[in-house]
Amino acid sequence: MADLSWEKPKNLEKPKRSERLKFLTAGVVILLAVLYLLISGTLQGARYFITVEELLRDTSYGGQTLRISGAVDGETIDYDSENAVIQFEIVNIPNKYDDLAAALRDALMDPSAARLRIRVEDAAMPDLLQHEAQAILTGALGTDEIFHATELLLKCPSRFEESTGPEGLSKIPEHQ
Repeated sequence: MADLSWEKPKNLEKPKRSERLKFLTAGVVILLAVLYLLISGTLQGARYFITVEELLRDTSYGGQTLRISGAVDGETIDYDSENAVIQFEIVNIPNKYDDLAAALRDALMDPSAARLRIRVEDAAMPDLLQHEAQAILTGALGTDEIFHATELLLKCPSRFEESTGPEGLSKIPEHQ
């Protein structure tokens, strides 16, 4: 008669402790690497921009591509339409403020506020580039102490301010 005994195949045996330890260690290393990448990426992107004062104070920023913000001084705007070059100055805006429009106005009226010359090449003149606009620029500070911007984003808070009525109630201007 045929032998009906069944033997457990060798590849289904329990893994040895050393093999389990290797997999566990590899899993922990992968988990730690993923956590490190998440945390470092979050911390790098946590600050949207630096201020003019921080850029001028810290010489380690020189030559690095970074994003800065400041209030546009409308009297310094110069546009060379033949070469498509915009030049202007921005003034340091404090890190903390309650009202952006007031912070921009106050920054421009402060004679001791840090100032930075900006140069944007190959750019059309934007409509929002005006006095008291907030400029957010991406670029690098050159050895000539001019910030050479590759991207220019402008916010004009005066366009979005609400007017206040006689009773102190806010009214949104009607479209005409």
